[in-house]
Amino acid sequence: MSHASTLRRVGLGILLASLLALLSDPVVASNAAVGLAGASQDNLAVPRWLYLATGGATVGASALLASFVTDRRFIDSVHRWRRTVGFTETVSRGLGAAGHILGLAFLALIVYLGYTGPQVPTVSFAIIVVFAGLRAGYTMFTYLVTDTWRVLNPWRTIASALPNGFVEYPRRLGRWPAVAGILALVWVETAVGVTRQPSILATVLVGYSIVTILGALAVGVDVWFDKADPVSVFLHFYGRVAPIRVTDDGLSVRLPGMRLVTDDEVSTVADVAVAVVLVWELTFSGFVTTEQGASVIEAVAGAGVPPLLVYVLVYLGGFGAFLGLFLLAARITVRRIETFEPPHALAVRFAPSLLAIAAGYHLAHYFGFFVSLSPMLVGALSTPLSPPANPVVLTLPAWFGGLNVAFVLAGHLLAVWVAHSQAYRTFPSRMQAVRSQFPFVAVMILYTILSLWLISLPTASPPFL
Repeated sequence: MSHASTLRRVGLGILLASLLALLSDPVVASNAAVGLAGASQDNLAVPRWLYLATGGATVGASALLASFVTDRRFIDSVHRWRRTVGFTETVSRGLGAAGHILGLAFLALIVYLGYTGPQVPTVSFAIIVVFAGLRAGYTMFTYLVTDTWRVLNPWRTIASALPNGFVEYPRRLGRWPAVAGILALVWVETAVGVTRQPSILATVLVGYSIVTILGALAVGVDVWFDKADPVSVFLHFYGRVAPIRVTDDGLSVRLPGMRLVTDDEVSTVADVAVAVVLVWELTFSGFVTTEQGASVIEAVAGAGVPPLLVYVLVYLGGFGAFLGLFLLAARITVRRIETFEPPHALAVRFAPSLLAIAAGYHLAHYFGFFVSLSPMLVGALSTPLSPPANPVVLTLPAWFGGLNVAFVLAGHLLAVWVAHSQAYRTFPSRMQAVRSQFPFVAVMILYTILSLWLISLPTASPPFL
């Protein structure tokens, strides 16, 4: 029996076994979500051991791709397929103006009602819109449909209307300021109380607005929002997974995730760190909102370590471990296939696959949260100045837990395809292309197991926060 035939049989067997596991009897588990978590009671049914099977599915899918999909022309045709829908200049200008006004109006309303509205999270326009609407819903729209933040971004609209670009942005910084900013914002979301107290959220938004506008005025609008602004970089990287891209001429439609292969926007280790932090921040949020995570924090704090320091060590240490694992995979790949490509170049080449994983993670963490709070969001948007006395929250059926597993699996399978395509774009030898993927797939499997383990655990309020 040939090596290729064996690979096909093994891969197909693992994949079928893993998919059969999706139909097994579930046990009660929960979807971790940050912000309004107390209102979203979404205990879901998920097999606790299913993360192992899904890791196996990733291995099986990789083996199948390596053995079946080796035609470079076919691979190229898949990720280069596109359709274009044109806009007239009048329509484009009108949509842009409407987007600018909408973004400014939302920012003003969120800040104003954060201070003057009710200080109860389940009826606060500010908290509901920011966390259920933007953190959950709009981010999902960004990677499932298209990225429209460039038009909606209120800080960009303000800075663009003023003189800017007085200082040259240091090239060596790359997107490291955005990485630090994303880490800081997630920390604020977790530890500062912005998900519970509207006035604190409004104050944070005012401070963020001042820093963002001053930064854009200093180094220039395009540079700041492309390199340094955490919200813009966060959404831009997620938007690369989306099938639709809005251009000056109209809409460019691609297959989901294929821009991760063809658009070489990840070019430095800082960009790799952005992709990693999108995966890690969801893992961290999931960990600290589970009963097991709370037990770990309480046990370490009980030994005399300040609780806030425990969170900081877990948060930054975990990010460093995630980034280090991915860079280690690049080093192992260089040694395995004896290539002249340096490790950082391979890390840059394969990092876009992490964005597909991050999208799957985000969907698994926030889809149920968004659906359960959708009546509250509709009510807040329809009557922002008249909050309801009794907000409605949907109770999700048990089968929603299966969707969480499916979302994570879909993100990883898309990531495997992206890595497979990148390997064939990078290496002329088929065996080099196949073998180069193995260390990165191993890291993906680790991420898969950890993420599915977390969404299979019951939630709890983070202690000491």
